[in-house]
Amino acid sequence: MSHQQPPPRRKGNAGKIIGFSCLGAVLLVVALIVAITLVARDGDGGGDGDPERRTPAPRTPSGRPQEESGARGDVKITTCEVDPVTKWAAAELLVTNRSSKASDYIVHVEFVDASGTRLSETYTSTNDVAPGQQSKVTAQALGRITAKITCRIKDVTRSAS
Repeated sequence: MSHQQPPPRRKGNAGKIIGFSCLGAVLLVVALIVAITLVARDGDGGGDGDPERRTPAPRTPSGRPQEESGARGDVKITTCEVDPVTKWAAAELLVTNRSSKASDYIVHVEFVDASGTRLSETYTSTNDVAPGQQSKVTAQALGRITAKITCRIKDVTRSAS
């Protein structure tokens, strides 16, 4: 009398399905962020654009620059410094939502030396800022910097939350 072995049990594909679903979700989020950034930059007019082609900011009769318009005008640098211990540059930013809708912000900050050479750059964000509300955020670079720096806001993307 011979015993017949049952056929080998097939492994389920649940792990593959979950893995590919997670990968798809991550890729979808990245694609949406890129699309929102491009649409907001083109449609909002809030980005600084190419600094070589940027027109000078309008000035008041006293000669002081007027407030910038769009999303760029919503962000102000409050401090700009290099940490004495880590030698990492940081810019403290104050984001004030001047639009009529709750908004998310992505801010591109660069750190330059006295000659204007970029030493480092970083992005920071703040989400769901209500109209008229302010949000304090830090743009932290990770590169070691030993020179005196200036912080510049390179671009701001604002999108409705």
